[in-house]
Amino acid sequence: MSQPPQPPQQPPRPEDAPQGFGAPQQPPAPGFGAPQEPPAGGFGAPTPPPPAGPPSTPPPPAYGYPQAPGTLPPAAPPGYGYPQNPQQQPGYGYPGQPGPAGYGYPAQPPTQPMQPQPGMPGAPGPGGGKKLNAQLTIIIAAVVAVALIVGGGIWYATKDNGKSDAKSGDSGGAKGDAGGSATGGGGKEKAPANTSAKVLFQTPQPKVTDLTAVHGSWLTDKVYAKSGVKEIVGYDPAKGTQLWKLPLTGNVCQSTAHVSADGKTAFAFETQENGAKYASCTEVAGLDLNTGKLLWQADIKGANGDRKTRFDEVTLGAGTVAAGGLDGGAAWDLNTGKELWKPTTTADQCKDVGYGGGDALVAVRKCGDYQKPTINIQPLDPKTGQPASTYKMMPGIQYAHIVSTSPLVLAADVGDSAGDGSGISDFFSVDAKSGKLLARIPAPGDKYAASCDSTSVEKCTMVTAGNGKLYVPTEQHENAGGSGSIGRTNEIVAFDLATGRPVPGKADAGDGYTLYPMRMDGNNVIAYKDAPYDKGTQVVSIDGGSLKSTLLLENPADRAVRDAITSFSPKYSEMRYGNGRLYLGAVLLSKPYSASDADKKFLFMATGTG
Repeated sequence: MSQPPQPPQQPPRPEDAPQGFGAPQQPPAPGFGAPQEPPAGGFGAPTPPPPAGPPSTPPPPAYGYPQAPGTLPPAAPPGYGYPQNPQQQPGYGYPGQPGPAGYGYPAQPPTQPMQPQPGMPGAPGPGGGKKLNAQLTIIIAAVVAVALIVGGGIWYATKDNGKSDAKSGDSGGAKGDAGGSATGGGGKEKAPANTSAKVLFQTPQPKVTDLTAVHGSWLTDKVYAKSGVKEIVGYDPAKGTQLWKLPLTGNVCQSTAHVSADGKTAFAFETQENGAKYASCTEVAGLDLNTGKLLWQADIKGANGDRKTRFDEVTLGAGTVAAGGLDGGAAWDLNTGKELWKPTTTADQCKDVGYGGGDALVAVRKCGDYQKPTINIQPLDPKTGQPASTYKMMPGIQYAHIVSTSPLVLAADVGDSAGDGSGISDFFSVDAKSGKLLARIPAPGDKYAASCDSTSVEKCTMVTAGNGKLYVPTEQHENAGGSGSIGRTNEIVAFDLATGRPVPGKADAGDGYTLYPMRMDGNNVIAYKDAPYDKGTQVVSIDGGSLKSTLLLENPADRAVRDAITSFSPKYSEMRYGNGRLYLGAVLLSKPYSASDADKKFLFMATGTG
C-alpha cells in the first residue's frame, strides 16, 4: 500500500474549552431534549411524465470527475431544494448519484419488450415497414437508452471491458451472505389479541441548569434501563418500579444500543481531571443490565501520559467493547475489562476513529491527510483487532457510517449531495470476508429519510439491514390516495444487498402516517408509525419478504398522551420495543423555558398493551 501524505498539524483543543463528545451533537428540541425535525421538503403531487416521443437532444453526460482505478462512474447529483442542515460537514467533493423515480421508490426494469409504434418498422399505420434513416435510428436508440436508465432505477453502465452491471464491485463473492430472501418471518414479536396500548409509566425530566447529555437506553426481558443525571437506573419493564440504581461520577456521554445475549452492555461517561474546567468523556465501562452491577471501568492515558484519552463513540461487537475518537481506538473484553488494544497511530497516519458493533466488530480507519483522508473499512478479529479484510472507500469521502456489521452495510454523503444534513447520499453493501463491494445503492437525501450523524461512525437512525436486504423509508410526500386523503405519507422500500436492485413492493404508511424502521426482528422489520393529529402512533411488524405490515401496538390518541409521545422524535430519541411495549427516551436535557414547560418534559416514558 502506498504511503499517503502526512496530515497537517491537528487543530488545537484548548483545555479550558468544553470538549463536547468529539462529534457535533444534535441540538435539543424545545422542551424534550431533542431537536425538532426541519420542515420536510415536500414532493407535492407526482410530476407528470414528459410527452411521448424522442428527446430533441440527447441527455448530458455524467459529471467529469476523475476516477480512481476500479471505481464506478458517477452520475449527476440529485436536485436540491431540501433545507440545508447548518451542522452539515464540508462537502466530500465527489458527485452524487441520480435519485430513483417517483417518491424515492425506484421503478422496476421493463419486463415486456417494446411494442412497435406507428412509423416504426413492422408497425401498422403510415410509414410502417420502411427502412429507417440514420437520424431516426439514432433518435430511437436514445429513447431506448433513456427508458432503460429510468426503468432500471439504479442500473449504470461501466467502461470496464465493455460490460455493464448494477454498481456491483464483485457480486460473485458472497451472494449467499448478502442475497435477499423472498420470505420474512422468524421474529419474536407477535401481535397481541388487543393491540390498544396505554401509558405504563413515565419519569419527568430531572432539573438541569444547562444542556445535559443522558445517552443510553437498554432493554432486556428483565429490565428497562435509562441513564439520568450522573446515574443509570433499572426499572421493571412492565410496572416501572425501580430495580436498581448505579451512581456515576459524571453523565453518560456515549452509549451503545447493542446488548449481549446475557444482558450486558457498555457505555462511556464523563470525568473531570485535576485542573480541568470541564468534564471530558474518558471513562469506559461494562454493565450487567439485569443486576445493575458495574462490571469494570477503564480509561487510557495519552501518549505523553499527561491526560486521559477522550472517546467520541463506544460500541459492543462480538463480546468486545470498542471506543474510538480523534486519538484512535481502544478495546476491552466485555466480561472482564481486560484491555485488548489501545489507541495507536501508524507511520502512515492510520488510526481507528470508530467502530460498528453487533454480531461482528468493524473498524472505520482513517489514514493520511487530515483534510483528505483515505478511509478503510475493516472487519476485525474481536479479540486481537487484526483486520480480516479491507474495503477502501472511494476518494473524497471524509466520513463513513456503519449501518450494520452483519450484513456489512455502510453509508456516506458522496460529494455532499444529500443536501439535507442526513449524512447519506449512498449506501454500500460489502462482502465482509473478502472486502469487495457488492453494490452501491443511491439514496438521495430529498427522496429518503434515513439519517446518520454527520461525523459519527455508528449513529444511524431510521434504517435497518437484514434478511439480505436494506430497508429505507422514503421522505414524506402528498398522499395520492384520492378525495379522502387527509395529509402526507411515506413508504418503506427495500433493496437487495447482493445486487443493489430494488425489491418489488413497498410498505405503505397509510393516509396521514409516516413509517420508520427501528430494527430487525428475525427476517422482519419492527417499524414506528407517526400518526395524524387525531390518531395514536403505532408500532408494526413488516414481513421482510412481502413487506406486509402487521399492527403490534397502537398508542392512545388522547391529546396529552399524544403530545408526550410525539415529543420523542424517531431521529433524535432512543426508541426501544419489545414484548408488546414501547420505550421512548431522551438523549439531551435542557433547562425548561417556564414552569408549565417543565411539566411537559420527560426523561422517558413507556407504553404497552399489557
